[in-house]
Amino acid sequence: MSKRTGYVVGGVAVGLVLLWVLPLWAALLIIIGVPVGGYLALDKSQRARLKRVTRKEIGR
Repeated sequence: MSKRTGYVVGGVAVGLVLLWVLPLWAALLIIIGVPVGGYLALDKSQRARLKRVTRKEIGR
């Protein structure tokens, strides 16, 4: 199993636990809010670079 696959499996597991433990609206807020917060934490040049690269290149 690759490193990326491990991250995906872990993310899905955390998401399912959140959906089970928290109310639906709170779990969705966390599941959507964390990646959006991470994106907004980037500075302008990092966001531009992230938009330029393709999905396959992000993991390298």
